[in-house]
Amino acid sequence: MSNKLNSESSGIKVDNITVAYRNGVIGLRDASFEIPTGSIAALVGVNGSGKSTLFKAIMGFVPVRKGSVKILGKDAKLALKGVNVAYVPQAEEVDWNFPVLVEDVVMMGRYGHMNFLRIAKTVDKEAVTHALQRVGMEEFRKRQIGELSGGQKKRVFLARALAQESQVILLDEPFTGVDVKTENAIIDLLAAMRNEGKVMLVSTHNLGSVPEFCDRTILINRTVLAHGLTSDIFTQENLEKTFGGVLRHFILGGKDLHDDKDSRKLTVITDDERPLVLYGNDNEVKTKNAPQNASKTVSRKKTPTKAKSKAKTKTKTKTNKARK
Repeated sequence: MSNKLNSESSGIKVDNITVAYRNGVIGLRDASFEIPTGSIAALVGVNGSGKSTLFKAIMGFVPVRKGSVKILGKDAKLALKGVNVAYVPQAEEVDWNFPVLVEDVVMMGRYGHMNFLRIAKTVDKEAVTHALQRVGMEEFRKRQIGELSGGQKKRVFLARALAQESQVILLDEPFTGVDVKTENAIIDLLAAMRNEGKVMLVSTHNLGSVPEFCDRTILINRTVLAHGLTSDIFTQENLEKTFGGVLRHFILGGKDLHDDKDSRKLTVITDDERPLVLYGNDNEVKTKNAPQNASKTVSRKKTPTKAKSKAKTKTKTKTNKARK
């Protein structure tokens, strides 16, 4: 029997939660959103906006003062007792000096399927091999985890989540410290898992990559400011509210963009890390590899070279003026 769920069924539902730490500091207040299965949602916000707190609340690592969290229609505490949820942490949360092999890290994802002795069966070993193959890391299975590059470590922890065979996957900053090739490989894998019916919540600072693969977006700054389809939520106005008005905005068209009489325009919104590029006169946000029932579907596009250089020049000019 297939474990693929209907794309309209509830994956993660957060209802009006408030999270407070022991010292009384409110980490998150009155936050609500819902992510259906068969979708990828981006969690976007500045450092200290509550992204990690939200992950911890979903995983049960911090107590929720009020409100509720449901996973696959069940209370989070009940859902977390099984193998329903996999978590891919930030690299900073891992002790890379601990001597452990790559295949052993991935096998940890199978613990929920084993008895208390944790003796791996054939099915567990096959799941580990398959997971390593999917992330392109099988040849490194006997390597010490601390010997890997940043991008390779990210893929190993993604393989652990795959081996766990969970329906819900939480990824905390999966693109930090990885090169473009690795980022694209991770994006393609996430898109494939979405098509298998899984639900993923991805914390990221990379504005430029969000419209490429995320069906939904959650904008957060100590509370959820906006959530819904990326095509509806990822607007300049919403992003400036989220980032405190620190984004720079350029509209390029005509001779600034191309040498012909093409009237189409290109909008660039940048936070200095990676630009968000909106194509077309309507500036609609479009998503890469979205399911067929999604409202907008296009393939990944590259910014024209001329537009890139002019946007970069204008950004630098504006930055220099601000410094003066």
